[in-house]
Amino acid sequence: MNQEVTAYIENLPKWQGEISSTLRNMVHETISEVEERIQYKKPHFLKNGHYAAVISPAKDAIAFMIMNADSIDFPKGFDGPAERKWIKLREGDTPDLALLSGLLKQASSTL
Repeated sequence: MNQEVTAYIENLPKWQGEISSTLRNMVHETISEVEERIQYKKPHFLKNGHYAAVISPAKDAIAFMIMNADSIDFPKGFDGPAERKWIKLREGDTPDLALLSGLLKQASSTL
């Protein structure tokens, strides 16, 4: 794991750090060869040099974005254009890791 990403997550407000850490671990479990780095001031996760996912903190939410999403049917609650979809998680939310992992696995399978 990238130390820059670790430091970034540790410096978030507590609830955002907890959600981000949970999402980060899920990404690593889903994509075994994932690389991570800070780019555009937020954690990006890459497979074979292509963007797979992004954790994007905002004032009142953490957005988890899945890239390469064109041919996947996303459930209600996701926003974004065809090529990338995100879900916003707010304080007190529990991410559906099985759902997110399944979608991420589908999206990253062709990278």
